[in-house]
Amino acid sequence: MGGLRELSASFVVPSPAGVAIRDRLRVSEEDAAVLAEVGMFLGSLAAGDLAERTQQGLAHDAASWTVRKRSLTGRSSARWAGSITKATHDQWALARRGQAAHTAWLRGQIASIEARLARPLGAKADKREGLARGYATRVEWHAKSRRLHALKDRLSVVEADRAAGRVHVVRGGKGLANTRHHLEAAGLDEQAWRQRWRAERMFLTADGERGKRFGNETIRVTDTGRLSVKLPAPLTHLANAPHGRYLLDATVRFQHRGAEWRDRVAANRAVAYRIHHDTARGRWYVTASWQRASAPVVPLQAALARGVVGVDMNDDHLAAWQLDVHGNPVGEPQRFFYDLTGSTQHRDAQIRHALTRLLHHARRCVAAAIAIEDLDFTDGTSREKHGRNKRFRRLISRLPTAKLKARLVSMAAEQDIAIVAVDPAYTSRWGAQHWQKPLTTPQRKMSRHDAASIAIGRRALGHPIRRRTAPPHPDQSDRGGHRTVQARPETCRREEPRPHLPGPRTRCAPPGSGAKAGDQDAQHRSGHPAEQESWQQDSLPLSL
Repeated sequence: MGGLRELSASFVVPSPAGVAIRDRLRVSEEDAAVLAEVGMFLGSLAAGDLAERTQQGLAHDAASWTVRKRSLTGRSSARWAGSITKATHDQWALARRGQAAHTAWLRGQIASIEARLARPLGAKADKREGLARGYATRVEWHAKSRRLHALKDRLSVVEADRAAGRVHVVRGGKGLANTRHHLEAAGLDEQAWRQRWRAERMFLTADGERGKRFGNETIRVTDTGRLSVKLPAPLTHLANAPHGRYLLDATVRFQHRGAEWRDRVAANRAVAYRIHHDTARGRWYVTASWQRASAPVVPLQAALARGVVGVDMNDDHLAAWQLDVHGNPVGEPQRFFYDLTGSTQHRDAQIRHALTRLLHHARRCVAAAIAIEDLDFTDGTSREKHGRNKRFRRLISRLPTAKLKARLVSMAAEQDIAIVAVDPAYTSRWGAQHWQKPLTTPQRKMSRHDAASIAIGRRALGHPIRRRTAPPHPDQSDRGGHRTVQARPETCRREEPRPHLPGPRTRCAPPGSGAKAGDQDAQHRSGHPAEQESWQQDSLPLSL
């Protein structure tokens, strides 16, 4: 037990604070041409503002932000300038956080390689002493030493950029920019790539405004679904509606959370919109988003009042099992499969379908909480951590931990189901050791994942995973004492000595509680006719 790490406490995951819904815009050719021209013009303004912001670096302040906004106002409008500068600030901040994460990753890799290089070749790891394992061969040791110098050079460059406040941002995406040099591998020609590049660099995003008409003056969507765009000053000649607006022929119908969206726009509450073009499908989409009021987090004991559904996440399915408040498995194990191969849209659809079935199962079980492991595989795919086990590293990289948790939390919030995150340490090992074999029957084939779901649920409920830790008693006496994992003697309705009850240990009624307990004659047992007195046979006369 001395080598086990300390487990972190379970907690209820807070519900998401934002909502985003999307609908397709069936625009005409004229509407598509106007949207493309407006988006490309505003995208050029956004690109110039981002370049100016990155040049300022750490010297940026409120005064410089005001100067940039005034410059953009004269070329577009005050609201478009506010949206562009805010998007620029958010993009720079995101790049800054990514730079910090990359710096931490480089330092971790360098420390891991240095620790392994200091060990002899073929040395095994010693967790008690905190020693890493050595590299297997001299060739691998030499290759890792070269990689160490490369990582140190990269770290010095990143640290210099961070100290100077420089970030590297590509509007349109770095991946799409690199695809330009590998068109054949991507299955694209130059014209198709340029169309996608222009679509990604367009800017058609407007922040919501509380108290304004329908919650947004720049991109306005009425409660009847009519969408209009406030044109920038140089493009007002394209307006077909008063006050320099362009009204689209297409109507918007938000099927998902449509009632909630209509309530917001009817009350003139802030709603942000984004219009983008999917060149691969040739479709236009509009996305509406808004913030929700921060709801109080449900207490852990209240969320677990009706039991929990423990879920073990794997690369191809979710293993779930319902547990009551005492930590006992109820019913049969459930498995919700998904396929993570194929396109991104296919993977997202598979995850959503599996989570939907999981939530429906939790509702049928009348459980108010789902317990999952608080997994974080940000550094789990490194070879320094798992060595030559390439199959295991690929398995970890396939697990959609962040996306699955984010989707599960958002979908469960709509069903009023709490998500409880537990420490993932030893759940698979102890689940297989203590629950797989006892629950295996000829009709039920238990897997390690099913047993792990029980371990996760018990940890969320606060019960120990291991069922018995002490050896069995040598006999029926109590000299072995209570087992280390069982209820205390003073706990009611648990394993404890049987309470002493007065009266004889028989199935008959105890004294004073029979059918004739109130009969005074029955109280005098020697004279009652129904009383059975002791009988003794007389001795036979010797004269017979």
